[in-house]
Amino acid sequence: MTRDAPRSIRRSVLTQRWSDVAFVHWSVDPAAVAHLLPPGTVPDVVDGRTFVGLVAFRLHSLGWPRLGNVWSFPETNVRLYATDDAGRAGVVFLSMDAANLTFSLAARASARLPYMWSDMTMSRSADVLSYTCRRRWPRPGATSRLTVRVGERVAQPTALEQFLTARWGLYTTLAGRTVYLPNDHAAWDLNRATLVECEGDLVTAAGVPISGEPVSVLHSPGVLARFGLPSRRPSRSGTS
Repeated sequence: MTRDAPRSIRRSVLTQRWSDVAFVHWSVDPAAVAHLLPPGTVPDVVDGRTFVGLVAFRLHSLGWPRLGNVWSFPETNVRLYATDDAGRAGVVFLSMDAANLTFSLAARASARLPYMWSDMTMSRSADVLSYTCRRRWPRPGATSRLTVRVGERVAQPTALEQFLTARWGLYTTLAGRTVYLPNDHAAWDLNRATLVECEGDLVTAAGVPISGEPVSVLHSPGVLARFGLPSRRPSRSGTS
C-alpha cells in the first residue's frame, strides 16, 4: 500500500516539531474499535486488521503564525486509524497526555482534542529512550512506562510501516460535526527499534483491548509539521 503526501498546505494555522518519536503498535479487530471513531469514519485496515498505537515523543509547538509562542514538553498519544467516504486516511486520537496544563486546556477548547494533563519524563542514554507518564487530569491514574532501543535505519518502509506512519491528517469533532484537520511534513526518517519496557494502562484506559507483543516498534528523530484549516467530511456526492 502506497500513501503519498498530499499537496502542500497553503495556509498554515499551526506549526509543530515532533522529536524522538517512538511508535509502538498492536493489531486489533476493527469491530472492537469501530465504536470509538467519529461519525462518518470507519477503521482503516490492512488484511482485515486495524491497529492501535502508543506514540511517545517531545512536542515543540511553534504556535500560530506571527504569534511566536513556543511550547516544549513530552507527550504520549493513544491513536487509531480511520478513513472516510473520500478515502482520506487519518488518525483518531483517543487520548493525548501532555506535560503542560495550559496547552492541554487550550487544545481541548479550540480543537476538541482529548488532551490530558500528566506528569511526564523523557530521557535518552545512547540509543535507549525512556518515556514515563502518570495522568493527573481530567481522569487521573492511568500510567505508561515505555523504553525502546533504537536499531537500524529503515531504508525502505514495509507496507505496514508505511500504513502506520504515513498519515497527513486527523479526525476530530467540532460543533457536533466530524472534521478532518490536514497537515504536511517530510517523510518520516525511521529506525526499527526494540521494545525494552512497556508497562501501564494508557491503551486499555482508552477503551482498546490489547494482548501479546506489539507488531511494530519504530523510532524517528522527528519531523516539522504544518497544520491547515479543518474541513468537513465530504458527502457521498463529493460536496463538503
